[in-house]
Amino acid sequence: MFKFIGRLHGGFFGFFQRNLQEWLPGFLARLVFAGVLFMYFFNSAKTKVGEGLEGLFTLQDGAFAQILPTLMEKHSYDVSAIPFIPYHLIVYAGTYAEFILPVLIVLGLFTRIAAVGMIGFVIVQSIVDITAHHADAETIGAWFDGITASAILDQRALWMFIFVYLFIYGAGKISLDYLFAGRRANRM
Repeated sequence: MFKFIGRLHGGFFGFFQRNLQEWLPGFLARLVFAGVLFMYFFNSAKTKVGEGLEGLFTLQDGAFAQILPTLMEKHSYDVSAIPFIPYHLIVYAGTYAEFILPVLIVLGLFTRIAAVGMIGFVIVQSIVDITAHHADAETIGAWFDGITASAILDQRALWMFIFVYLFIYGAGKISLDYLFAGRRANRM
């Protein structure tokens, strides 16, 4: 009886695994990212640059205040007093990463690289939120406390799961990565 139930279980769920594993999980991870987090990162990045097309190349003082708050405070919120290398470069990199990496994930283009970038981005974002923006204990949260609303440990753990999944397994068959990999294979 147990063997029959085991075979029935294996056959039923095996069917779904065989038919879905190559395209659905990566697609769903990217779809959930697009639906839940894409606009969060896009709107955050928009606060760091100027208006219009040329504004994309002009960092606002707020970009420095968000990314390097203690350095801004140290220099009395005077961006011109902050050394270009490495600090301006860090702010430019962080700002453009916040625009570019989410787009790459949604498109499924260079997905694994973009996912690694987002993992690093969220780790740095969390460290800055805790150490420089002085997030309170409720915002930081704690695992296994039964409260799921903390912005850092609870919510960002779920974000990280999406990124780690995409890093390990890739975007799946419904992606530009798969399309371009197929074209490369056809040329060889």
